[in-house]
Amino acid sequence: MTVDPTVPSGSPPKARKSRAIVVIALAIGVALGVFGASLVAKHSDLGLASRLWSALTGRSTSIDVSQPTVVNRIQELQRLETVVYTMDKVVTGERENPVLPDFLAGDRILLLVHGEVIAGIDLSHLQKENVKVTGKAIRLHLPDAQIFTTRLDNAKTRVYSRQTGLLVPVDPNLESQVRQEGERQIHDAAIADGILKTAQQNSRSTIASMLRGLGFEQIDFD
Repeated sequence: MTVDPTVPSGSPPKARKSRAIVVIALAIGVALGVFGASLVAKHSDLGLASRLWSALTGRSTSIDVSQPTVVNRIQELQRLETVVYTMDKVVTGERENPVLPDFLAGDRILLLVHGEVIAGIDLSHLQKENVKVTGKAIRLHLPDAQIFTTRLDNAKTRVYSRQTGLLVPVDPNLESQVRQEGERQIHDAAIADGILKTAQQNSRSTIASMLRGLGFEQIDFD
């Protein structure tokens, strides 16, 4: 048999071309698979390394909630001012002569006073026996609320009117005495309006917030 040299032997050209395409596609698929696997492994390694580093260098938070520590923390607040009460009041004062009329020997002053009363609790009086700690529960007996200061604001306090008799000089002590009376009246008005009760309630709220920050879940006051 005679073979024509112009006709190539083996598979037809179309079959060889199809196999080449399949091989190339398989090679690309394998390459993509290897690349994807390497990315997953890389990210997995990074996550593992990150968790490992966090475990080695991480710091846990712990708060000492023993009874002496809690007492000291509360005592550090010292004088806890929780209420500021302000008031304007008109106060009068006068001096009279038993014989002569006021326009000759009298002295009268009308003072418009602006006062401020500050109340709270003095936590330096808190004793260890006033605090009972049981796990994350705490019971406290706080000192009673008290008035810390009562004062007049000189910048807002002024003489509204002053009438002095024709035969007597102005008494310099009368204004001082009226100021003191104004201070006393504002002090009494603040107490009558319940400043001490409000100060006690506000003190409890402030201390409860601090104790919750220390990790206590149950806070009771006697």
